[in-house]
Amino acid sequence: MKISHLSLIGCLLAAGNAFALSTDSEQPVYIDSDSQQLDMKSNTVTFIGDVTLKQGSININADKVIVMRSPEDGAIKEIEGYGDLATFSQLTDDGKTLYGEAEELYYDMAKDTLTMIKRAMLSQGGSEIRGSKINYEITSQKLVADSDGKKRVSTILQPQTQQN
Repeated sequence: MKISHLSLIGCLLAAGNAFALSTDSEQPVYIDSDSQQLDMKSNTVTFIGDVTLKQGSININADKVIVMRSPEDGAIKEIEGYGDLATFSQLTDDGKTLYGEAEELYYDMAKDTLTMIKRAMLSQGGSEIRGSKINYEITSQKLVADSDGKKRVSTILQPQTQQN
């Protein structure tokens, strides 16, 4: 398995201080789906069927979304999204959109990390990276993209003038 390590500050998503919108975590979470299943013992809610999740500028669309909450304070710990292609988007403080898609999305709210598996793609400002797995630390803007040995990691970098 080949691994590509990139720091987004100087390379892929070179958008200056493109931190995720800082007020998102303070916003309520809205979820629409065809059905939902609540497991009170494990503090897990599963949403099935054309699921849309919105929190501030964060949008997740998937066939199935699982939300895990902390038993101590009820805060959302993790969000998982599954689908033919589940999508994730979020505005950054500088007004740009971070967009990702994959068959599996894992968003760890506490660590502010997004992990995308199977047909993963992450883009911002016309630049994009594709691989079998992408792990993106949103706040620190660090990314690791892996290939599956069959298809290599693919990157498109736009010149700085095209991103503005």
